[in-house]
Order: sequence, then structure tokens, then C-alpha cells
Amino acid sequence: MERLQEKIINEGRVLSPSVIKVDSFLNHQIDPILMKEIGEEFARLFADDGITKVLTLESSGIAPAQMTALSLGVPVIFARKRKSLTLRDHLYTSKVHSFTKQEINEISVSKDYLSSEDRVLILDDFLANGQAAKGLIDLVEQAGASVAGLAIVIEKGFQEGGQLLRRQGIRVESLATITSLVNDTITFKKEEAPFV
Repeated sequence: MERLQEKIINEGRVLSPSVIKVDSFLNHQIDPILMKEIGEEFARLFADDGITKVLTLESSGIAPAQMTALSLGVPVIFARKRKSLTLRDHLYTSKVHSFTKQEINEISVSKDYLSSEDRVLILDDFLANGQAAKGLIDLVEQAGASVAGLAIVIEKGFQEGGQLLRRQGIRVESLATITSLVNDTITFKKEEAPFV
């Protein structure tokens, strides 16, 4: 997705060879026009897959997931990282290791909102080592629902998550795949030359 790549180039900040900061448009401040375009693109990619729910992880996946669900005409569910007073029992839970925060979170979704009749599109802002995706897949499987695929805004193609998930037969659609962040240079998959 060309506009997403342009935003990454113009506003992303490489913090290390494995970390890029995109909080000016994706996961702190949000560009709603870009989120709308992302949602429309994911809806186009999964239009024929019988999606009944879009599932994401709080909080960075909520904006693109909401726009995707809106375009598909289905509800969006976000897995919570913290329990609330109103969400304590009757839950599917899984553990997720955060690459960025270097911590383990227990994520949960109410059993009221995910059932064996659902065909779920899992959406996340980043795919690195695939831990968040595995946790979300686990929630879907606990419900007896089926995973239609993974919709990823930005994939770090130089980390193993995408390859591992694809080898398991899971459909992964990434709108921007970064193949390298070495020397503060953002290189995308299928690009002739790196962007500096």
C-alpha cells in the first residue's frame, strides 16, 4: 500500500535495527483517513472469506480493526490486556509476549462475543515475532471459531513471525513489509532501492 509506505518513510523513526516508531499516525496519534484506506484495503482482500468478526489486541490495533470491520459490515472485538470490573469471568484467555515492551500480558475476550459460528479476521498493527498473533489465534481456537487470516498493517519481514505463521498454513496479508532497518534505512519488500 503505497500511501502507508510513504507515511512510514516520512514519519517513521528508526530506533534500532529491529524497532521503528510510527506513533505519529498509527499507534499513538492516529491518521483517520489512512485508517479508513487501510480498512477498505483489508476489506477488499478478505471480501470473499465470510468474515463475521474482526479481532484485534488493545490498543494499537483498534483503529485499523474498526475501519476494517466497518468496511466489512461486521463487529470488531478487541482482546483486553487488563481485566476490568465488568470483565472478570466467562473469558477466553491467552498469554502474549510483547517484543516492544518486553513483557508478558494475559489477554482476554468475553465468551459472549466469540463463538464456534464465527469466521474471524485477526488484525494487528505490527507483526514481528508473531506472539500477539499466536495469542489471538489461541482465543479464536478456544471459541471453536475459524481463523480466516491475519491482516497486518506493518510486517517486520526480517523477523520470523510472518514466516512461521505462513508455514502453518495461515493466510497473512501485510500492507507494508519492512525487510530491513539497518543503518537507519527503511527497506520495503519488492522495492528496488531503500528509502533513507
